[in-house]
Amino acid sequence: MHPKDMTGLQLMQAFAQGLFPRPGISKTMPMDAQTVEHGRVIFTATANETHTNPMGGVHGGFAATVLDTVTGCATHTVLPAGESYGTTDLNIKMCRPLPFNVTVYAEGKVINAGRNLVISEGTIRDEAGKVYAHATATCMIIRPAAREQATA
Repeated sequence: MHPKDMTGLQLMQAFAQGLFPRPGISKTMPMDAQTVEHGRVIFTATANETHTNPMGGVHGGFAATVLDTVTGCATHTVLPAGESYGTTDLNIKMCRPLPFNVTVYAEGKVINAGRNLVISEGTIRDEAGKVYAHATATCMIIRPAAREQATA
């Protein structure tokens, strides 16, 4: 099982199953994949005191990182083997402060997958469904050089 031979969906499912080491960001920002489907992911995330802003609340960068993660991971699930992505635009609306030490649910969904760009959205909610933040993201598809020349 080699990552370069796996589709984005297969790779994301392997990460969720613990078949590959966790990315470092998932330790810095405690988050775990719960659901990985074609075009959709759900992660849990829990902010703690290491994510404090100067005013004593959860730093907005926590929500931004979680939303960038789920929109990007949803994007990855629609890509063929050998392709990756890079976020070109991330627009976030903070709806209310995130709580400390409470597990929230971050869902990412692909809205449109084109030839060169994928547009997705992400939402952070609590267990009751209350929205804490929402984002839209645009990701550019990154292809290996030889394949990109063949499709140009």
